[in-house]
Amino acid sequence: MDRPDQTTHFGFRDVPLGDKQTLVNDVFHSVAQRYDLMNDLMSAGLHRVWKDVMINALNPPRGEAPFSLLDVAGGTGDIAFRAARAAGTGFRATVCDINSDMLAVGRERAAARHLEHQVSFVEGNAEALAFPNNAFDAYTIAFGIRNVPRIDLALTEAYRVLKPGSRFLCLEFSTVDVPGLDRLYDLFSFKVIPPLGRAVTGDAESYQYLVESIRKFPKPAAFAEMIRAAGFARVNWQSLSGGIVALHSGWRL
Repeated sequence: MDRPDQTTHFGFRDVPLGDKQTLVNDVFHSVAQRYDLMNDLMSAGLHRVWKDVMINALNPPRGEAPFSLLDVAGGTGDIAFRAARAAGTGFRATVCDINSDMLAVGRERAAARHLEHQVSFVEGNAEALAFPNNAFDAYTIAFGIRNVPRIDLALTEAYRVLKPGSRFLCLEFSTVDVPGLDRLYDLFSFKVIPPLGRAVTGDAESYQYLVESIRKFPKPAAFAEMIRAAGFARVNWQSLSGGIVALHSGWRL
């Protein structure tokens, strides 16, 4: 049980632990309609390449064999749709997101792509998933876990809902490890992204939080240890684009 005096970070601010989820929800309510457009602008389209790397690692079966994916914090459906395109007729995805506005965008996009029979959307909290044990063949989360107030609980829940032999994949912003690129990346993050957010979504503060939250997220080795602590085996990670992003993997054995 949380103590009343427990705090956590919301960007560079310390806030009561119980308040972070509401603050994060407000961010994504604000930016939901332009979220994927902003991803294109902020990454110069690279987020599409990073997500394709994740789907290649997932490697869903292409035949009729049943395969059940849980994609968490993926409300707009981007990862689920990519996985569905790569998979066969036995593929099903459940998108679980705590934000109703993001889910509404995802449902609209699923209908436009005629994927309602393969991709479903559920409102839920990554820290307390409303799914039974051993329910899914894979768990993905892309650019969402750093927004979870209690990351350890989310990882424990990921382990619980996966079947033995299933895979956990997490794509998240990381720590730039190329000299020179780190300074350019910081300059772009803090001087360009918030004004860009204001121009595109009318909200600079949400994007100020998002770039700050990246700096507060654990470095790859530390995050890998958190994944191991949740019970996962064969944990590793792959740095992409000079460390701007890392893809972590673990197996529920």
